Amino acid sequence: MLVLFETAAGYAIFKVLDEQKLQQVDSLWKEFETPEKANKVVKLKHFEKFQDTTEALAAATAMVEGKLGKSLKKVLKKVVAKEAHEQLAITDVKLGGVIKEKLNLSCVHSPAVAELMRGIRNQMEGLITGLPAREISAMSLGLAHSLSRYKLKFSPDKVDTMIVQAISLLDDLDKELNNYIMRCREWYGWHFPELGKIITDNLAYCKSVRKIGDRTNVASMELSDILPEEIEAEVKLAAEISMGTEVSEEDIANIMHLCDQVIEITEYRSQLYDYLKNRMMAIAPNLTVMVGELVGARLISHAGSLLNLAKHPASTVQILGAEKALFRALKTRRDTPKYGLIYHASLVGQTTAKNKGKISRMLAAKSALAIRYDALGEDTNAEMGVENRAKLEARLRYLEEKGIRRISGSGKALARADKYQHKSDVKVYDPSGDSTLPTVSKKRKIEEVEEGEEEEKPVEAKAKKVKREAPTEEEAETETPKKKKKKEKKKAEEESKPEEEERAISPAEEVRGVERLIHLWLMVHLIL
Repeated sequence: MLVLFETAAGYAIFKVLDEQKLQQVDSLWKEFETPEKANKVVKLKHFEKFQDTTEALAAATAMVEGKLGKSLKKVLKKVVAKEAHEQLAITDVKLGGVIKEKLNLSCVHSPAVAELMRGIRNQMEGLITGLPAREISAMSLGLAHSLSRYKLKFSPDKVDTMIVQAISLLDDLDKELNNYIMRCREWYGWHFPELGKIITDNLAYCKSVRKIGDRTNVASMELSDILPEEIEAEVKLAAEISMGTEVSEEDIANIMHLCDQVIEITEYRSQLYDYLKNRMMAIAPNLTVMVGELVGARLISHAGSLLNLAKHPASTVQILGAEKALFRALKTRRDTPKYGLIYHASLVGQTTAKNKGKISRMLAAKSALAIRYDALGEDTNAEMGVENRAKLEARLRYLEEKGIRRISGSGKALARADKYQHKSDVKVYDPSGDSTLPTVSKKRKIEEVEEGEEEEKPVEAKAKKVKREAPTEEEAETETPKKKKKKEKKKAEEESKPEEEERAISPAEEVRGVERLIHLWLMVHLIL
């Protein structure tokens, strides 16, 4: 068995003298305790030294990327190909596949091989003759520096790092500016409170405070280079009748220093924004056209790099930044969020609430294509982004105009669509669907009841008149006083009924009638 061992100085090919010792993996390290023992296990067959650091760097980068370098290919053809029946022990499995494919050599990688490589590395000075330890350490240090410089120079993520840092700094500057401006307005508001209501722009406010100082100077101050004429006149008028307190010159000096800080940070923020815009147009032009430079930079920052963002599917790009809401929705079994950072894109912002979900889904799909084109494509133009944005804008207009076309007819007229109404998630049972009878309005029902009562009134009155006949004298004499009282009570009740039926009974009258009956019943009960 042959062993391929890579060093900073060159490639070494070792011959394994006793292959049976490789079967004892746990005790293999004992065979490399001393250089004498190590020479009994392996023997140096060939050593190919690098000519300079450039060659060493090229070999190292090829090894890192899993490719077969020119110098390694030359060594393998020169030494190993002569003994093609021998197996080649290697450290990297990926490199072994490339060697087997191109040179048709049998490669081996196992825990025993890894332990063997560790032992050779431990006794490298004694196994590789003619190479001083000082020279090996110098070559290792030089190769390490060169490899680090190469990775930093040709790293595909190096520009993404600048974008990530720029957008993070921009967000931090916005937070600090808000704190500074709030403190400045509150501090100077004790002296001139009316100025804060008149000037709403923060930068103009700080510049005005920086120029005015004490409010007594406003009358003789010219603010036309900062404020319009109408606002300047309003500020001068407010300064004469201001309700603010007097402050010392030291306080004014501190406030003015704070205003200087706000103005400087605002100017630097605008400069940083221009830098970020140029960077985004250079690195991800299609993504910038689709969602804008700020949203695009935040997406790259959230994913870590443009290449990592390109690996995400469109569904992940859509909700990127809303992970907390997503997991909360999954935990509570509710609707998942429809958008994350992509919500701040201009296309989603100008859409109505009804269509925001649809537009964010379509925008995420097109943005995912744009990201992959920017990250993995060779061209640096934004033609694909412009074309996809035009399609999305056309689709947005179609949705906003309720573009549902009729199947029959001319096909040009828009079909009628019902007005959108928000439906609550809580569903209430509707009992109206249980009845199969046709529904009648309440007013119609009341009118039908009143008509029925008017038709029944004369019939009932006649019937009751027939019943109410005067009793004969003989019957009246035979009746006891108790029966007389009962009959009088019945007559009173019967006389009161037609009068109540002849009128349209309202709820208030019905209550009054019941009260009268109760009162009458109590009177009769007391008499009895």
